[in-house]
Amino acid sequence: MSHSPCESGTVIIRHLDTTDFDATYDAMRLFTAAREATTPDELWLTDHPPVYTAGAAGRAEHFPDTGEDGGIPVTRIDRGGQITYHGPGQPIVYTLLDLTRRGLKVRSLVQMLEQAVIDLLGDHGVVASRKAGAPGVYVDDAKVAALGLRVTRRGCYHGVALNVDMDLSPFHLIDPCGYPGLAVTQTRSLGIEAGARELGEALAARIAALLEAPHG
Repeated sequence: MSHSPCESGTVIIRHLDTTDFDATYDAMRLFTAAREATTPDELWLTDHPPVYTAGAAGRAEHFPDTGEDGGIPVTRIDRGGQITYHGPGQPIVYTLLDLTRRGLKVRSLVQMLEQAVIDLLGDHGVVASRKAGAPGVYVDDAKVAALGLRVTRRGCYHGVALNVDMDLSPFHLIDPCGYPGLAVTQTRSLGIEAGARELGEALAARIAALLEAPHG
């Protein structure tokens, strides 16, 4: 995997371009397993070729029917949550963080990631919000960003995905995040002209800034 790193405070942001999901997933787990007390926190900005990912407790009834998945692979992974879709035009910021060192609880990190998306969309005149009991970011009840995390003793990984300018039809074959009939949208449909690379970089920068801000 090629890395183009830049530093924001004590957070390293790595711009990875498009990466294979399985390879990135393996790299996140290896990075976390090798963490030491002084290992810097990193944000990995990337996107993936089409893939469905399902949390460890993902239920099969939410998956695409056999033969109706368009050949898109379904990969079970170790984050929380149910099934979602990743594809071109959807920047993902993976958050490889030492939560203990930062004094962060999982709930606080979830809220921070959601707030970064809400603020980013607000910069472009779009009002977005959270939904109780359903992590992610929504615009008029349609989900525009999904998130999931895996937390271990050594740190956390996975992160947040923002729908920017992508083919949304694979979402129609699943129950996104385990919610039948959940509407899904993207920033292009919301009138935001900025592309996936620009918005992905802006989102990573916002997350880094929030991580470096004082918090309790």
